[in-house]
Amino acid sequence: MSKRGLLACAIALALAAVAPLAITSPAYQNMLIVALMLAQLGVAWNILGGYAGQVSLGHAAFFGIGAYTSTLLLMHFGLSPWLGMLAGGALAVAFALVIGWPCFRLKGHYFAIATIAVAEILQVVFTNWDFVGGAVGLTVPMRDTGLAAFVFNSKLPYYYISLALLLLTLAASRAIETSYLGHYFRAIKDEPDAARSLGIDLTRYKLIAIAASSFFTACGGTLYAQKELFVDPGSVMATSLSVKIALVTILGGVGSLIGPVIGAGILTAIEESTRQIFGGSGRGTDLILYGFIIVVVAVYYPQGVVGGIRAWLARRRSPPAPGVERAA
Repeated sequence: MSKRGLLACAIALALAAVAPLAITSPAYQNMLIVALMLAQLGVAWNILGGYAGQVSLGHAAFFGIGAYTSTLLLMHFGLSPWLGMLAGGALAVAFALVIGWPCFRLKGHYFAIATIAVAEILQVVFTNWDFVGGAVGLTVPMRDTGLAAFVFNSKLPYYYISLALLLLTLAASRAIETSYLGHYFRAIKDEPDAARSLGIDLTRYKLIAIAASSFFTACGGTLYAQKELFVDPGSVMATSLSVKIALVTILGGVGSLIGPVIGAGILTAIEESTRQIFGGSGRGTDLILYGFIIVVVAVYYPQGVVGGIRAWLARRRSPPAPGVERAA
C-alpha cells in the first residue's frame, strides 16, 4: 500500500475512533453501530462473492447460525458469548462446507438460487424447532454486564467491538487478497477454465472461500445477538438480510477491500433517513431507493462506487488529448 493510502487509512481509523465521542446521541450512535456491522458482513461476503465470484444470496443462514449458537450455549451451558462466537463460527464453517460441496457444482444464477433455497430451508427448520424457540425466538440472558458477559448498559462498547470486528475482517480479507489465495480466487472468478487447466482445484478453493466468508459472517451474528439480546428466525435468517449483505458490496464495489464499507455507509444512511422522514407510512421506501441506486450503479458504474471513483481519478490524471479541454 502506498504512503498516501496508509495516511488515508490512518485518518479514517482516527475519525472512526472519535466519532462516537463527538456524536453522543444514542440514536445516532446506534446508526453508526448498524453501519459498522453491515460493513463487516459485506466484507465477509466479499471474500466469496467478490474475490471468488460466487454470488451467494443465502448468507443470512451463517449469520443466524452464529447468533443462535452463542445464545444457546449461553442459555444451556453458561458458556461465554466470546467463546460462543468462535463456536458459532466453527459451526457455520462446517455447515458451509456441507452445502458448498453440492452447490458449487452449479454455476452462475443457479448457484445463487441454491443458496437462497438453503437459507429458506434453514429458516423454516428453526421456525418449527421448539428447542431453539421456534417462531417466538430466544431472549439472551442478562446474568451480568461488562466485557466478559458481552452485555453493556450503553452503546459505546458495542460501537468499539463492532469497529474491532470490522477491522479484523478487513485484515483477514486483505491477507487473502494479497496471498496466493487471492490470485487463485480471482482466476476462478475471471477464467475458471484456464484456472482448471493450470491445475487449480476449483471446488477446493471455493470451499476455502466460503469457509472464511461464513466464519466472519457468523461472528457478526453473535455480535448482533449480544447487542439486541434477542434472536428469532425472522430477524437473523431472513432472505432480505442476505440480499442486503450482497447489496452492500455490489453498491460499494465488488472485489474491492473498502467497497463494502462505503456501500454500508450509503445504505444505512438511506435506511435511517427514510425511516425518519416517512416513519411507518414510508415502509418499503428504502427498498425502492435501494433498487434505484443499484440500477444506476449497474448502468453507469458496473464496478460500484469504488470503481466509479477510480475511473474518475484515472481520467483526471491522464493528459487530455490535444485541442480538448478537460471536463470539470
